[in-house]
Amino acid sequence: MANSFASRTFTALSDLYPNMANLKIIGIVIGKTDVKGFPDRKNIGSERYTFSFTIRDSPTHFINVTSWGDEDYIKSLSDSFRVGECVIIENPLIQKKEIEREEKFSPATPSSCKLLLSENHSTVKVCSCYEVDTKLLSLIHLPVKESRDYYSLGDIVANGHSLNGRIINVLAAVRSVGEPKYFTTSDRRKGQRCEVKLYDETESSFAMICWDNESILLAQSWMPQETVIFASDVRISFDKFWNRMTATVISKTIITTNPDTPEANILLNFIRENKEINVLDNEVDSYLKESINLNTIVDVYTVEQLKVKALKNEGKSDPFFGILYAYISTLNIDDETTKVIRKRCSSCGYIVNEAADTCTTCNKASLEFKSVFLSFDMLIDLTDHTGTLHSCSLTGNVAEETLGCTFVLSHRAKTGLKISVLSCKLSEPIEASRHLSGQSHV
Repeated sequence: MANSFASRTFTALSDLYPNMANLKIIGIVIGKTDVKGFPDRKNIGSERYTFSFTIRDSPTHFINVTSWGDEDYIKSLSDSFRVGECVIIENPLIQKKEIEREEKFSPATPSSCKLLLSENHSTVKVCSCYEVDTKLLSLIHLPVKESRDYYSLGDIVANGHSLNGRIINVLAAVRSVGEPKYFTTSDRRKGQRCEVKLYDETESSFAMICWDNESILLAQSWMPQETVIFASDVRISFDKFWNRMTATVISKTIITTNPDTPEANILLNFIRENKEINVLDNEVDSYLKESINLNTIVDVYTVEQLKVKALKNEGKSDPFFGILYAYISTLNIDDETTKVIRKRCSSCGYIVNEAADTCTTCNKASLEFKSVFLSFDMLIDLTDHTGTLHSCSLTGNVAEETLGCTFVLSHRAKTGLKISVLSCKLSEPIEASRHLSGQSHV
């Protein structure tokens, strides 16, 4: 350890056995669960609280730690450290682990023991990164599973229903991190949800869902198109609503950010070499392909309000939906044919390079040739009494029913705003004139 720890004696995780006393353990936190409350059987009407975390002190040894107590103690202890920080644990209780029962809901560890913390006897202290040996800090970048033990996203999609309900490992790059969505259940419990879009050499977009605060906090630190993750023990399921395979972070999951493995380095090189691909525009296309219920879009915006909202949402990848009363001020159909009609992959729906005439993503991952189809792909300007939105995307068969617009930030667009028309139709004259004259309020 570093010089400041030279005089301290720490017990290695590999040397632990049940009922050892007066221990001092140091490790880096590699996983953590949310605080949860349960009815206290001994005190009817009150609750006991608990949370767990996993620490590691060497490439081959890591262990689960659990603490029980009242609400104030448990929440205070949980808030005192995060994944990636080093902690010193003093006087934990060492117990033999019931592998079959406990590893059903907790991360699988090589240790035959587990640590229990009590408010009266145990302490947890966070170490400064400057105090800790860099060898300990580097353990945060080592997956807890063998580096080659994972499914590619293409394999998951290809296997489809056969993987439904399975718990597997995934190595992938982060394409986008959605905004956390907060909700209250029917029994008044508060919840949260965050969707992370992943990709690799075999699949251009794959959803991973986070339901707990700890994994959402971790996800918010990831840089899209720059971060690779190794997610150990995520649950794979088929989402019937979206008709897609998804991964879900569960209590067993441990996510390693930017893993230091040969396989991860290969993927990192891939995303760096392909960073210029218009990922944000493809993200818009994926939203357009999903089943958006236009009847749920009720917010009305002016052009000026959209630009203000875009500035407030700068850096966020989630789209927001709204209605815009405007007229098409520019519709350039006399441009070169290649700019009005584009080729798209019949498998993933993304734009295909005109020269190659094949989808570089799908055909790279499969021996089966993926055909292409022609699709309208033009830019229009939308204008109302407050201003003009330039270069809005009008694609596919989107000129039929109700008017609705998806507004997504685009770092490539001059205004920082990417507009895609979901649906377009003539509005009622009186209603349109009211909005265009500025007499209506959102």
